Amino acid sequence: MFDKGWTGLFKQATEMQSKFAEIQEGLAVKTVEVSTGGGMVKVVANGLNEIISVEIDDELINMNDRAVLEDLITGAVNEASKKVKELAQCEMTKITGGMKIPGLFPPT
Repeated sequence: MFDKGWTGLFKQATEMQSKFAEIQEGLAVKTVEVSTGGGMVKVVANGLNEIISVEIDDELINMNDRAVLEDLITGAVNEASKKVKELAQCEMTKITGGMKIPGLFPPT
């Protein structure tokens, strides 16, 4: 038999797990947008770190400079990933009360 302390702890863990699931669902519909090259490349990602869209300005395509294009896309995708991690941490902090739980947040 569990005493009341253990029962309460299990209840809290179950509630927190439910809140985590809600946050995951919420992150799936939230987006971040990043641009590089003065707006020549725009990347939109959702809160689950999935790339939703990539827009490349016609001027950049017409430059025929593959290396610049690749660098700008790489930079935009990396910045979007960083912003998604920040968004996820912010959302998780709402339920953890700012408490750092090991393994919960990915390294930044």
